[in-house]
Amino acid sequence: MSVTPAPAAQRSTPAWGTGFEALVRQDPELAGLLLGEADRQATGLQLIAAENFTSPAVLAVLGSPLANKYAEGYPGARHHGGCELVDLAERIAVERARGLFGAEHANVQPHTGSSAVLAAYAALLRPGDTVLAMSLQQGGHLTHGSPANFSGRWFDFVGYGVCRDTGLIDYDQVRDLARERRPAAIVCGSMSYPRHPDYAAFREIADEAGAALIADAAHPIGLVAGGAAPSPVPYADIVCATTHKVLRGPRGGLVLCGARLAERVDRAVFPFTQGGAQMHAVAAKAVAFGEAATPAFTAYAHQVVANARALAAALASEGLVIATGGTDTHIITADVSPLALEALTARRRLAAAGIVLDTCALPHGRARGLRLGTAALTSQGMREPEMMRVATLLGAALRGEGKESGIRAEVAELAGNFPPYPPHM
Repeated sequence: MSVTPAPAAQRSTPAWGTGFEALVRQDPELAGLLLGEADRQATGLQLIAAENFTSPAVLAVLGSPLANKYAEGYPGARHHGGCELVDLAERIAVERARGLFGAEHANVQPHTGSSAVLAAYAALLRPGDTVLAMSLQQGGHLTHGSPANFSGRWFDFVGYGVCRDTGLIDYDQVRDLARERRPAAIVCGSMSYPRHPDYAAFREIADEAGAALIADAAHPIGLVAGGAAPSPVPYADIVCATTHKVLRGPRGGLVLCGARLAERVDRAVFPFTQGGAQMHAVAAKAVAFGEAATPAFTAYAHQVVANARALAAALASEGLVIATGGTDTHIITADVSPLALEALTARRRLAAAGIVLDTCALPHGRARGLRLGTAALTSQGMREPEMMRVATLLGAALRGEGKESGIRAEVAELAGNFPPYPPHM
């Protein structure tokens, strides 16, 4: 789909910092694209489970002079001069992360969630080691053994799955595979599983097999921060996470562990897998951790789950089949085949209506389904009544009811009532 945003000079200037006015003067083409993307986000329904709207404070730090600073190494032991202030920023981020999640150690430097997982593997594994993780066909992530990814090329991954009748993790299968294959590590976590993992069960299985336990909590970590999901920190040797998604921070990664593994994790991040930290992102993570420690964020996290449950029930009423019969998190996975649609066609119809989401694999060889999440809509202030309307619009778009332009206008009206950012931040 081609996008032709209005010339930046003809648009009102958003309060993204004084630098935007300089961008308009110097590169109006790119400034127009930024404004066009802002319009796209503000006039549609953003249901991608991995996306959210950061706070204005996080955006401010990301566009700050901290982006100029090179800071290889760690606070007090940098390979560059002039790091006194960014050292303080990183120490604040680390201490806030430790306090927020009750972890003995935190590394806030990973550039992405995948970088965090890579660091965890580097800290605990050697090339060729056997690793047990959720099968990609049943909800596992790219870093859980895809042959196109470093994980599948460097390690011997064995996949576990979910029960055919319930869609829930088959812990008996996990235990049997662990006993048979004796993996060096077990990974619990996924990209599309909408229920809470039983971390205690995973810990018990890992201990029996003599394996390390790695929790890939990229999706639920924001819910953990808000007390709306159980924490993997007391059970896992290493917890990998992202700082965006429900956490509402900048795009980036996070590693949590006990003091015993702190040095190994830090060396796995730098110098083994990364160079210099992105200090504007590190400081923005500190802002997000601070925000996540507030009562307002706790209320937000619980509302994210309430919205997801309401939306899942409403989508079922529209004829979609909801995986596992519901959700405990912000994630909903749905089968659209009862509507005589396949997932990619469904996604295209929804995109034309301004409803943006993803597709994902469905377990046990079924066709692909839709994966959607409620974090961004909740950040905009939507609650259960709006979830009912979202489901109605989504169902109408999938069934082709009415003119496409009419549904798109209704979507824009709903989104317009809940702007992601105030007109003047």
